Amino acid sequence: MSIILIGMPGVGKSTIGVILAKELGYDFIDADLVIQRQEGRLLSRILEEDGVEGFLQIENRVCLDLAEREDAVIATGGSAVYGRQAMEKFRERGTILYLDLSLENLKKRLRNLKGRGVVVREGQTLEDIYQERLPLYEQYAMLRVKEDGLSLEETLEAVLALLRPQADKSV
Repeated sequence: MSIILIGMPGVGKSTIGVILAKELGYDFIDADLVIQRQEGRLLSRILEEDGVEGFLQIENRVCLDLAEREDAVIATGGSAVYGRQAMEKFRERGTILYLDLSLENLKKRLRNLKGRGVVVREGQTLEDIYQERLPLYEQYAMLRVKEDGLSLEETLEAVLALLRPQADKSV
């Protein structure tokens, strides 16, 4: 089974994902990089040219493909939770882990949403996106790590502690 990391942009899905994959002996896959490679464009360019809805369709398609992978740590884009089909497939085929960081701490980490290729509808603020996505993250999460006050190492330890009981069940 794979481990699928979800959460807002800036929570460290890719950073934690790389280290977690090494710890578990899994492949690491960054869904945003797969999208860019398949589309031949940066995320920000896809959003600019195809709009939010076009981007979300591409992201859902790519995530559906990634859900077929085994023994991988998959760092999704923050907007992957809008793709119901992919999220349901992830739930069937792996363990979805929500990296949860408060809005206050996200504001400290994130500066330029558009430059990062973040799905932002016209007029939306970081707070708007956070409030919109929070119920989706909670809906799809099978496991959750609250990152506030944790270092990178402590976050990784918390993730591994949650995953160990899951691994014991599959043996």
